[in-house]
Amino acid sequence: MSDQDTFWKRLDGINAGMLGSVEHLNFVPMSHYADPDQGALWFITAEGTDLEKQAAAGAFDAMHIVGDASGGLWARIEGQIELSQDRAKLDELWSAVASAWFEDGEQDPDIRLLKFTLTGAEVWSTTGGLGFLYQIAKANLTSSKPDIGEHYRLSF
Repeated sequence: MSDQDTFWKRLDGINAGMLGSVEHLNFVPMSHYADPDQGALWFITAEGTDLEKQAAAGAFDAMHIVGDASGGLWARIEGQIELSQDRAKLDELWSAVASAWFEDGEQDPDIRLLKFTLTGAEVWSTTGGLGFLYQIAKANLTSSKPDIGEHYRLSF
């Protein structure tokens, strides 16, 4: 499996991360929806949020930081955020999680869809869970360094 395949597979199993603009470094927790076919992550937000206001002024450079030991992935993901009017994509992504944030459900007029087109990522793909514990125990018994996974950089 390629590094990109591993990245997308593991990212799909992670529900959220910290998203923010590179310029302002104001990161907020956001649920993402992975879209490997478009090389993008999608976010559902509301009108008036800082991210929505920035995107309303035009596309901007952003980062999404994810970390999940059980999923075996830690990553700093880079790209550009823009507002999207793709109603079909919103229909595809809509879920009970998104619905909890909007009184009028999917028809709420405050809903905004953000498309985060990936340009790169620095990734730590780890063994996680029992594999991590095994590596730590082995390192302590053999005086060697633990092998906890791969570290690589992706370009999209």
